[in-house]
Amino acid sequence: MKRRLGKPLQRAMYLMLGIVFFATGVIGVFLPVLPTTPFMLLALWAFSNSSQKLHDYVWNHKRYGPMVRAWKQYGAIPLKAKISAIAVMSFSAIFVVFFSGAPIWAIISALALMLVGATYMATRPTLRDTDIEKSSNKKIVN
Repeated sequence: MKRRLGKPLQRAMYLMLGIVFFATGVIGVFLPVLPTTPFMLLALWAFSNSSQKLHDYVWNHKRYGPMVRAWKQYGAIPLKAKISAIAVMSFSAIFVVFFSGAPIWAIISALALMLVGATYMATRPTLRDTDIEKSSNKKIVN
């Protein structure tokens, strides 16, 4: 479904946001503390308001497309993403508690946010790698 694209200034703004979100998501592939999928979803949203061509590029991308489609179609998070995100949050929690030297209210706030994030991820449906690979072989146009 093609969306009606707005005024040129709005399109340019959404396009710039999409590029920033996409770039941040790509950086997240290499930095374990930066999630990739949320930024790709934001890029997809921004591109849907600015460029159908870039939207389709993200949607059908060999690496990012399956994650985006899994979330958009099923509200599911791939198993590897769940495990790595929760592991990084756990190591971060240990670091914050034992090595940060932050005030107690900051430590409790950080731990509470990590717990909320981990709980949310753990309660989402899970897609196994085989399911993701099956969906990556299909080009899907949203």
